Amino acid sequence: MKMTSHLAAIGLLACAAGSALAQARTEITLARFFGSCEADYGKSIDVKAARGECGIITTLVNKFNATNKDNIVVKPQIVEWGPYYDQLTARIVARDVPTIAVMHESSLGDFVHRKLIEPMDDSFKSVGIDTAQFSDQARAGTSFSGKTYALPFDTHAWLWHFNLNLMKKAGLTKPDGSPVIPGSPEELFAQARQFKQATGKPYFAWQTVNSSASYMRTFLTLLYQQNGAKLFTDGAKPRIDMKSPQATKALKLMNQIYSEGLVMTGLDYGPSNQAFVNGEVGVVVVGTWKIDDFVAQAEKADTPLAKGYAVYPFPQLFDQKAVCADGHSWVMLKGGAKDEASRKAALAFLKFIWDNDVEWARTGHLPISKLTLSSPGFKALPMRSNIAEISASGRGIPLSIPRQRAIQIAVDQEIGNMLTSKKSLKDMQNAAETRVNKLLDSVR
Repeated sequence: MKMTSHLAAIGLLACAAGSALAQARTEITLARFFGSCEADYGKSIDVKAARGECGIITTLVNKFNATNKDNIVVKPQIVEWGPYYDQLTARIVARDVPTIAVMHESSLGDFVHRKLIEPMDDSFKSVGIDTAQFSDQARAGTSFSGKTYALPFDTHAWLWHFNLNLMKKAGLTKPDGSPVIPGSPEELFAQARQFKQATGKPYFAWQTVNSSASYMRTFLTLLYQQNGAKLFTDGAKPRIDMKSPQATKALKLMNQIYSEGLVMTGLDYGPSNQAFVNGEVGVVVVGTWKIDDFVAQAEKADTPLAKGYAVYPFPQLFDQKAVCADGHSWVMLKGGAKDEASRKAALAFLKFIWDNDVEWARTGHLPISKLTLSSPGFKALPMRSNIAEISASGRGIPLSIPRQRAIQIAVDQEIGNMLTSKKSLKDMQNAAETRVNKLLDSVR
């Protein structure tokens, strides 16, 4: 009888201990894009073995869940990039707010001005995230009126990715094997025509179907490369100017590239990158986020990219170096952390992300920590010296301009209409201005 009582007491203690552990578990949610790759990385915590955006963010979350000492579990909520912001807004309205959400710095301003995000300076300081170590671009992209509203994740920009094997066949490589890069519109057309004649393939690929950003990024890059370029008027009620000499010159250049058949058309995002991997074009114009994927392809034998890949910023074709740039960041929206335990858990995860800045930089994005930028680990990554200038030449739409995501989509669609549906330049400029200025007028 005595033994039975003793065993019962042990059982009660075990139950109590288990109950305590269950209560100590803190689950938080993480809304993000970057794709889903559960089949390849769903259970992996080997971050250094992961490749590409999806692989690295997936293994980072897995590793945090497996190694943190506070029984915190991060639950990813993965959404496609296209509808991401519409879904996030709908969730805020429905009060189904994720604890942490990824956000482009170009979109951050709208959420700050709507008072959906609080300053994070004191919270970051409490967990050892030193905002003084943010790169200049990261600081500018996440700060409003001197206060920090997000943890920057990267700086990304618009690049030319070269198939050196095809460029060599076209006689467009230098003695050291690097590509011949145009320095003017005239050189661009001469080299693209030479490439097409030698290989029978288009010089370029980029997303031409279902685009919501690719045309706009090329347009902004060509615009900002011209002296005196300005897309928006100053003042409390900014207006877009699509008819300036600089904007018109950029649009005419894009139009001529299309009309001469120098771009492979009819391609969505994935197929445009696949055309490059398959050796169907010489250059794919896409962002920093594809570097690691293309490096992985070039490391494989018997592929069109084998030992023949290089990447450089969008070339300077006009007066000055400039390239369209943006950044990813992590935000804690109001109502996302349901209690103090969730808030502390979210900050612990953000500190983990901050400490692993160099791992995310392996995707191809530029890191957001000055310490990482100067670290041997980052400098040892392939071809980073080619794109280091982005930290100085990267430009986006001024943060003072609201509704940037909607503006980007509107202009992108109108440029696409001009290129693929033969809408006249004048009609395209009028339509873009009407749509964008209506958006700006709707801002209260």
